[in-house]
Amino acid sequence: MLSSPMYLKILAHPVFANLNFHMPMMVDLSHPLVMLTGENGCGKSTLLHAIYYALRGDRKDGYIYKLEGAKSKSEKVMLFDAEQHNPRAHPELLEGQPEMQEFVQMASHGQVMLSLFSQTFPSFPEGSALLLDEPEMALSVSNQRRVLKMLMELVDRKNFRIIAATHSPVLIEAKETYVIDLDRHINRHVVPGDLGVEGRSTLQ
Repeated sequence: MLSSPMYLKILAHPVFANLNFHMPMMVDLSHPLVMLTGENGCGKSTLLHAIYYALRGDRKDGYIYKLEGAKSKSEKVMLFDAEQHNPRAHPELLEGQPEMQEFVQMASHGQVMLSLFSQTFPSFPEGSALLLDEPEMALSVSNQRRVLKMLMELVDRKNFRIIAATHSPVLIEAKETYVIDLDRHINRHVVPGDLGVEGRSTLQ
């Protein structure tokens, strides 16, 4: 997988400032297959949206950034939130694909998600940027491995730039991905680690 230098420098951001992140933030996006990981509430989805705005060249109140090293805009920039963008509720995702529109009405949630990676995303133009929020949702471990292979193919064959916010060990631990761990930053909203994960319930 080829990589080209790309860095996002965040000078100001209302959410990250509230989470006690040090500014400016430097985010290395040079690798074509980036995974954002960390505990719940660490800012993964917020950073994913910030990257989305930067790749599109959008301006947002309170968000000041500089994208460095990007030679040209991507052919298509899509942010896909696996929780919100259920294809059954968003038929526009499958516009011009009548067979897929029929399929999603009969298939399981996991099957529908897998079909997006195998059929819908590959239909995007070469050089697209695909931003994924928890793409592993509803997928079995074996299908997460299939999705990883599909993402690698999109990078290798169609020159995609892919960035995902994820909890999936399959995606995070793969040698082909570049991982940005937001837990390494100070963040007062992350749940402390002393709640306990074994034994009886911690609920009173």
